[in-house]
Amino acid sequence: MKSGLALLGAMVLAVGCASKSENIQATYMSPMVYEPYTCEQLAQEGQRISARAAEVAGVQDKNRKNDTIKTTVGVILFWPILFANEGDGQTAAELAQLKGQKKAIEEASIKKNCGIRFQKS
Repeated sequence: MKSGLALLGAMVLAVGCASKSENIQATYMSPMVYEPYTCEQLAQEGQRISARAAEVAGVQDKNRKNDTIKTTVGVILFWPILFANEGDGQTAAELAQLKGQKKAIEEASIKKNCGIRFQKS
C-alpha cells in the first residue's frame, strides 16, 4: 500500500513540476522570416531575442525552484499544496519560441555569411 502511494506521489510530482530552462526544446521557426534582414539587423534582433530568452529562462528556473519547494512541503507536511505547482506553462512556451527564433536567426546568418552564433547555455 505504501509503495503504491509513493509511486502515485512520484508520478504527480514528475508531471506537475516546471522543467529546467535548459531542458525546454526550441519551437521550430522558419529562417525565411529573417531572409529580408541585413547582417546588422540580424545581429540587433539576435541581441534582443537573446536578452529576452535569458530573462525568461531565469523566470522558468525560478518557477522550477518554487515547484520543488512546494513539492517538498507537500510530500512532507501538507499534500494539498501540490496543486499549487506551476508546471510548464506560458513561461516555458515563450522560452521555447525564443529558442526557436534564435535558431532561425543563426540559420539566416549562415545563409548570408554574417557569422552570428549564440553561445550554448
